[in-house]
This record gives sequence, structure tokens and C-alpha cells, in this order.
Amino acid sequence: MISVGIIGASGYTGVELLRLCAGHPDLRVELATGDTQAGTRVADLYPSLAAHYPDLVFAPYTPGAAQGLDLCFLGLPHGASQGLVGDLLGEVKWVVDLAADFRLHDPDLYPEWYGEAHAAPELLGRLAFGLPELFRPEIRAATAVASAGCYPTASSLALAPLVAAGLIEPRGIIVDAASGVSGAGRGPKPSTAFCTVDEDFTAYGLLNHRHTPEIEQAVGEAAGLEPGAVQVLFTPHLAPMNRGILATCYARPTGATSTDELLDAYRSAYAGEPFVVVTEGSPSTKATFGSNAAHLTARFDPRTGYVVAIGAIDNLVKGASGQAVQCANLLAGLDETAGLSAIGVFP
Repeated sequence: MISVGIIGASGYTGVELLRLCAGHPDLRVELATGDTQAGTRVADLYPSLAAHYPDLVFAPYTPGAAQGLDLCFLGLPHGASQGLVGDLLGEVKWVVDLAADFRLHDPDLYPEWYGEAHAAPELLGRLAFGLPELFRPEIRAATAVASAGCYPTASSLALAPLVAAGLIEPRGIIVDAASGVSGAGRGPKPSTAFCTVDEDFTAYGLLNHRHTPEIEQAVGEAAGLEPGAVQVLFTPHLAPMNRGILATCYARPTGATSTDELLDAYRSAYAGEPFVVVTEGSPSTKATFGSNAAHLTARFDPRTGYVVAIGAIDNLVKGASGQAVQCANLLAGLDETAGLSAIGVFP
């Protein structure tokens, strides 16, 4: 068995990691930290986990707490991982960070998009970008992974094969994506209170959402393009649902194309991928609920001359904790699908 620590286990990505590890044949959670919930039983905060973790208690994080563990997941707010990953790389075999702290390769992008300089730029090159369908060899060769964000996962999986095949222009891409409220985290906020979110649908992060450069980087690198070759106008939206992301992407074709050619590009790029469903129908978030699957489709509209590419995922599974487990499986040389399902929960 592989011993596991989850740093920041009391939030939504943490509880999802606990759930997935509980059903994993090779991962055993030995440490679950949650400073705001220190001393609380996991089963009391999350009764859904009581059958597997009746006695596990959230612990405060202390330096050296993960010493000797095989694998450590970090489910912390942005910025918190930058001061921890360097030490953890010397304490455990493998690290998977679910935050955005090490996703961008260019340290100059952090002040621009996150408002502050990166605290450990020397480590940026040590963490592979964690989107297995696009960067599997890099993940397998690494000891640490910066797991991709939820919006970039849905958007990049929909766009990267079309850019790589030369079917769409890499600049002037528009991504409109909607997320469930769990994407904002467990902490109470006025903007995510029930009375604010219920019966509402709103755009946010206009023109400057921090996932923009991550989408541009992932699509560009997956397509083998130079940095800066991909340009995306990204607008996220908050939808009144618990889970799910639906990303609708618009791009201009590079030449004559068709819906069949676009779908064939998906089928070729994702042939044999256990967690990608290419469909001629319209992907829905409900179809991915609780699963590590991404559902994709594309259309060419001859009337307007636009290509439409759509991706749907569960933001907490394929968009966060499930993808983190998928990356951990690759790091540890396990079956990539271990502990994960491509089957959603319905109704």
C-alpha cells in the first residue's frame, strides 16, 4: 500500500480526495490536515465518509508531519503551497499540488495574473503540468505534479486537439465556461450564499481571470507551439448547481472543415483514453457528475464560419481531485484508472 497525506483535507477538494482514496486499491490515507478543523473527526464534518474513516481526525499541519509518507496531496488555497512544496519534495516520494501555485511555467505571469511574485520560482520546472491526456509522458517522468485547474481542463481538452491538428486558429479563441458553486471552495462567501446563487447566473472575472494563461499555456504546449502563440478570451460564469463545468469554446477554422473532421480529430487524439467521451450529442455536466470523465463534442457552422468546441466535466473530480489521483497513479506506476470511474451518477 502507498501511504498518503492530504494537506488541506477539510475543503471540498480534500473531502473528494478522501472519498476517492477510500475506494482506491493502493492508496491509504495516514494524514489529513485541516487547520480550521483541527481536532474534528472527519466523520463529524463529512458524515458521507463515516463508514471508511470512523476515527480519522483532522490534524494541524506542522513541518515534518508528512515525513516518510509515500505520496502527498495539497488541497490548499492559492499561495499556500509555494512555501511547502520545497520541503515536501525532500520528505515524500511524490507530490501532487491541486492549487495553481506551480501550474504556470513562466514566473513573470504570476505578478500579472495573481497579483504577486512567485515565492519559489526555482521549483516551477520541477512540477509537471497535471493533465494526463495531454501531458502523460511528462507526468510519468516527474516526481511532482501541479494538477490542472478545472476550467483549463474542460477548455484545453476541447481545444488542444483542434489546434494541434491545424483545424482552428490559435488566436482569437473565445471560451465561455460555467461552473458549479463548489468551485469557489467550502468557505462561506456572500457571493456563493444560497440566496445569492439560487435562481441566478452570472459572469465574473471579466477579462482578467487567472485561469486564462493556464488555458493558453496548456493548449499551446499540447499543440507544440511557441509560448504566446495561443490567445484566449476567457469568461467564467457561476451556475446555481453544486458540481460541474461546461466550457463552450469558439474559434475560427484555418481553412475548409466540417463537423465530421472536427470529431474525427477528437477520436484520433483521444483514442483509447479511458476518461474521454467523444459524443455527437451535446455534453452535459450531469452526465459527468461524480466521475473522472470529460465529455467532448465539436461543430462547424458554415453560416457564421465558426467552430464550436464543448467540454463537460465534474469540477471536483476530473477538474480537481480525480485528476490529482489520476496523476498520482502515473507517478507511482499504478494503473492510471485505479480508484477512478468514468461512469457518472444519475439522476
